[in-house]
Amino acid sequence: MTDRSEINNNKPVIKCDSVYKIFGNNAKKLLENSEGQVDAKTFQEAGCIVGVNNASFEVNKGEMLVVMGLSGSGKSTLLRCISRLTDATSGKIFIDGENLLEMNSRQLIELRRNKMGMVFQSFALLPHKTVLENIAFPLMMKKTGTDESINKALEMVELVGLKGRENYFPRELSGGQQQRVGIARSLAIEPDIWFLDEPFSALDPLIRKEMQDEFLRLQGVLNKTIMFVTHDFDEALRLADRIAIMKDGIIEQLDTPDNIVLNPATEYVQKFTQDIPREKVLKIESIMEPVNSNSSQSLTISKDAIIETVAESILNSKETLTVINPKNNNEIVGSLNPSKVVKVLFGNSKTEN
Repeated sequence: MTDRSEINNNKPVIKCDSVYKIFGNNAKKLLENSEGQVDAKTFQEAGCIVGVNNASFEVNKGEMLVVMGLSGSGKSTLLRCISRLTDATSGKIFIDGENLLEMNSRQLIELRRNKMGMVFQSFALLPHKTVLENIAFPLMMKKTGTDESINKALEMVELVGLKGRENYFPRELSGGQQQRVGIARSLAIEPDIWFLDEPFSALDPLIRKEMQDEFLRLQGVLNKTIMFVTHDFDEALRLADRIAIMKDGIIEQLDTPDNIVLNPATEYVQKFTQDIPREKVLKIESIMEPVNSNSSQSLTISKDAIIETVAESILNSKETLTVINPKNNNEIVGSLNPSKVVKVLFGNSKTEN
C-alpha cells in the first residue's frame, strides 16, 4: 500500500465532478428538471433508477481508493462510468486532466489500451489458450511483436507467482490461480490506472486472504493508481489508502480507514463500523497526541504500527511513549499515553481523534 505521505497531491490522476448516472428513458430530462437535487425514490416512481448521485472526488497518483457498499449501492456503476464502459448521464470525468466524456471512440480505445487495466469478478480467461497465451493476448491485440509479447507475459507469470504453470490451460488451474492470470493479463500492458471490480469475491476465504496479500505485494512493487470495488468492509480496511462508502448512489463518506472507523460521518457509515475490531484497523498515528516533553525517550513506538500488534507492550508501560516516524530517520512526531489506547479500544464508539 502506498504511504499517504508519498502520494502526489498536486495533480489528480482521476477526477470526478458532479457525476450522475440515471438509468431510464427520461433520465436526462428528469435530471435537468431536478437541478441536481436527485431523490432516488422520486426518480424510481418516474421509471428511472439512480445509479450514481452527484459523485465528486479525486484519486491521486499511486493511491488506492476502495469503493464499497452493499449490493445496489452504485459502486460498480461508478467504476464503469469512470472507465466509460457505461456513459455517465451528467458531470465531468478527467483522466490525467483529459475529459473522458469528450473523447471519441478512437481516443477511448487508445486510453484503455495504454493507460487502463481492468480486472472483474469473472476471470474471463480464454479456455483454449494457455496461461502464457492469455496473458500475452492484450499485447498481441496492440500489435506488439510476438517475441516481445511472450517475454512480457513470462515476466508477468513470475510477478504473480505462476512460474511453472505458464503452459497450463485455465481448466487446470484453481480459482485463485485463474484470478492471478486475470491480474497478470491486466498488468501486461503496464497500465497507469487499475480498475478492479470485486476481483476476489468468488474465491473461498483462505484463497481470498492469499490474493489480498499478493495484491498488496504487487502494489508495493508497482505503485499503480487504483480504484478497487468491494462489498467487504474488512477487505476495504486492509487494502485502502482511502475508502468511499456508497448508499443509493451517494458517497456517504470518503476518508482514510482510520477516520472512517473513529469518526463515521453518517448513521449509515456508523452501522458499517460499529462491529469492526478497532485494534486490528487503527494505527498509532490515528490516536497519538502532540509531542510531550515528559514522554519517555527510551520507550518509542512507530506511528505506522497497528494497535493490535503493540497493545500489550503499551498497556504494560507506566510511562507516556514517544511516537516516531521510522521512514524519516525516526523523527519524533507525537506521544502516546497508555490510557488513550484503553479509551479507544474500550471507550465510547465515537472517540475523539
